[in-house]
Amino acid sequence: MEKAEMFWSAAQDELKQGYIEDEWQYTCLLCGHAVQKGIIYPEEGVLYEAKRYIRIHIEREHRSVFEYLMDLDKKLTGLTEHQNRLLRLFYQGKNDAEVQKEMGIGSASTIRNHRFVLKEKERQAKLFLVMMELLKERDEHAPAFVPLHQKARMVDDRYNVTEDEKTLVLKKFFPNGSEVALKSFPPKEKQRLLILQEITKRFENGQKYEEKEINQILETVYHDHVLLRRYLIEYGFLDRTPDGSQYWLKK
Repeated sequence: MEKAEMFWSAAQDELKQGYIEDEWQYTCLLCGHAVQKGIIYPEEGVLYEAKRYIRIHIEREHRSVFEYLMDLDKKLTGLTEHQNRLLRLFYQGKNDAEVQKEMGIGSASTIRNHRFVLKEKERQAKLFLVMMELLKERDEHAPAFVPLHQKARMVDDRYNVTEDEKTLVLKKFFPNGSEVALKSFPPKEKQRLLILQEITKRFENGQKYEEKEINQILETVYHDHVLLRRYLIEYGFLDRTPDGSQYWLKK
């Protein structure tokens, strides 16, 4: 199962803790890093069993599940920038007076009103989740959509793609399989998204790549590796250092 699919199909409790568990391992929902059961992991002179170590991984690599989710695009969270900032301050343990001062809000009653609106949003979200779960049990015609990668940028209609459409696009642009070279670079945004998503499978999560390594990998995919590299960054699949010397898959 791909990382994006794991993330979006996870239960609420699993998302809250930031990882899923199966018979053999714990897997971070935020980046796909897996920790094998039955192995003792050393960290700064201390030995940890797998379940504790996956939590340490989340703290070290992502700070917290809350902060990771708050960093997602507002199209994914449904929060305005104002609400995002309020939630961050509440999470930091700020009281209403401190939040009022830090945000330059006129009165304490305004903070209480914001809290009420957020609580209302929570109630609506709970009901909507229940309604969607009930709908899934009855809706036999709902298409399977390609899951969004969490670090997607400019979330819009280009992400409105079904799994059937994805299969056709990959077959068209990778007629000999996605492990070999790309036939041509897609002209349409939706097609580009799917092709770029497929190309990311050639990179390892958590690994840093020198610019030369990135270019060598992308050259095996398409002759214009600079174009691929630019779009992988633009669509939020790759990140890099300011000087462009190192690249990695976005977590």
